[in-house]
Amino acid sequence: MKPAKLLALLSMSRNQPVSVAESVQELWAGDAPRTAGSAIHTYVRHLRELIATAEPQLDPKSVICTRSGGYLLDLAPGEVDSEEFGRLAERGHRAVSLGDDLLASSRFRQALALWRGPVLADLPAGPILAIRKKELEERRRSALDRCISAELRLGRHYELLGELVAYAADDRTHEPLHAQLMLALYRAGRRVQALEVYRELRHELSSRLGLEPSPASRHCTGRSSSRTARCSASRTRRGSPGRHRPELRSQSAK
Repeated sequence: MKPAKLLALLSMSRNQPVSVAESVQELWAGDAPRTAGSAIHTYVRHLRELIATAEPQLDPKSVICTRSGGYLLDLAPGEVDSEEFGRLAERGHRAVSLGDDLLASSRFRQALALWRGPVLADLPAGPILAIRKKELEERRRSALDRCISAELRLGRHYELLGELVAYAADDRTHEPLHAQLMLALYRAGRRVQALEVYRELRHELSSRLGLEPSPASRHCTGRSSSRTARCSASRTRRGSPGRHRPELRSQSAK
């Protein structure tokens, strides 16, 4: 486990030297044995042996390089997915700023396709990797939020519904995603379901965090509630209150 964590630390610091002290801090989190420095050298030797076995044509010491007081992982540009993700996501953000939603969607989707599950899914992060992990997750979340916003502006609400439902279920207090789901439902004619999403979001925010939904979220649900109220009033004026519920179901089925 510790050699894998050391490799992860070197990978997230690609082409930047990582000191032995930093490695010790990450691997033992303040509870390092007296032999920790020697153990780091042993782990590096083990990693180099694995590289030599997997890629016999490479000199492992040219991949994990010794530097003054530490080590450096020397990889060519594009060999680390997180770096390629950052490059593509930056192009997406630039396209958004230029008002090109089609290009933004394309670049963000290319960036997001590089993800293969949670960051460091199989490794318990120490103090340094925890910060790097959170930073990368926030960059992914930002790219996802702006990608979906761009695609909603392109009128792709029907295509986004399944994806948004899954994301909202996975993160029940993420307001921007829930607001996007409510907007997609509203545009798809499923206004009652949009109201249900808002109520669930409000419950989760209140029970978990003691917060109320933001004005942006309330604005999304305001569209749905006003339309639903108009439908109800119309049925009541016709003297057919018993048909109110079927009317709501027909609205949600569109």
